[in-house]
Amino acid sequence: MTVDPATLKGRDFLLTADWARPELEVALDWSARLKETRRLGMPHRMLESKTVFLVFFDKSTRTRNSFEAGITQLGGHAHFIAAETSQIAHGESPKDMGIILSTYGEAIAIRHDLFPGEGQSYMREVAHHASVPVLNMQCDVDHPFQMLADLMTIQEQFGRDVRGLKVAVSWAYAPSYAKPLSVPQGLLMLLPRFGIDVVLAHPPEYTLLPEALELAHRGAAEGGGRITVASSMEEAAEGAHVVYAKSWGVADLMKKPEEALALSRKYAHWICDERIMRIAGPESKYMHCLPADRGNEVSDEVLDGPRSIVYPEAENRLHTCKAIMALVM
Repeated sequence: MTVDPATLKGRDFLLTADWARPELEVALDWSARLKETRRLGMPHRMLESKTVFLVFFDKSTRTRNSFEAGITQLGGHAHFIAAETSQIAHGESPKDMGIILSTYGEAIAIRHDLFPGEGQSYMREVAHHASVPVLNMQCDVDHPFQMLADLMTIQEQFGRDVRGLKVAVSWAYAPSYAKPLSVPQGLLMLLPRFGIDVVLAHPPEYTLLPEALELAHRGAAEGGGRITVASSMEEAAEGAHVVYAKSWGVADLMKKPEEALALSRKYAHWICDERIMRIAGPESKYMHCLPADRGNEVSDEVLDGPRSIVYPEAENRLHTCKAIMALVM
C-alpha cells in the first residue's frame, strides 16, 4: 500500500491505531527528513503563518516545547492555553472550543492524560465539532507523538527493519506521583504492528486499560509482533534489545494520590539498574520518555550510562511533532 502524503492533510492524530501502518511509515519518513533538514541548517517553513493551539490539562516540558519549537521552525505559531486559566475551567464545552478555535487557526492539540476515561473521549468530542485537525499530545490511552519518537529512535539504533527485536516494557517505582498509563499502552499498541516483540511486566495491581490491550493485540496480529507478560522486571529484561522501564499508576486510584503512592512503596525494589541491564545483555539499550525519577525508576549509572538513548529519544519528539503537523495542517 502506497500512501500519498497529500491524503493525510486534515487528518486527526488521536491514536496511532487510527492510522494505517503505511501512513505511520510516511510520518516516520518525514520525521527523518525533517531531522536531516534541520541538521543541515536548511529552512523548511512549510506551515508559514499557520497556528496550532496547545491546550494543556497537565504539566509539560518536552511536549509543550517540542510543539512550540516545531511549529516555529515550520514557519507557524503556537498558542499555549492552560485549561485552568481558560474558560474550560468554567465549564466551556468541547464543542464550543472545537468550533471556535477552528476559526482562529489550523490545528488544535490537547494534553489530557491523568484520569482514565476522560482524555481520549474529550479529544474525540472536540474533533467531532472541529473543522481542523485535532492532535493528541497525551491522553489516558495513548501518547502518540512520543510513541512515534520511540519507534524512530529504535530504528535509528537497530535499522529500519525492526522485526524480531525484543522490547521489555516494565513498570518501575516512582514516589513523585501516579503517572499516566498512556506510555506503556502506547508502546504495546504501536511496536508489535512493526513486528517487534514486547514483553510487559508490572506488579499485579498495575494492569493496563482493557480497551488499550484490545487495540494492542489487534495490532500485534496485524504486524506479526508478539505481546507476552512477565511477572518481574528481571524476567522481562532477559535478552531484550531495549529495556523501557517507567512508572505508571493504578487506574482506579488516579484520583486517590495518597493511596496510590502508599501502594507503590510496596514495590520500591522495581528499579532499572546495572543488574537489570546485565540481564538484558551487552548490546541492550535503555529508553524512557522522561522525566525519569532518578534513583527510583532508574539508577544514575543506567540513565547516564553508554547504553542510555534517552536524549536522542527526547530530541526525536521534535521531529515527529513537526512531521505530523506538516502532514496534517
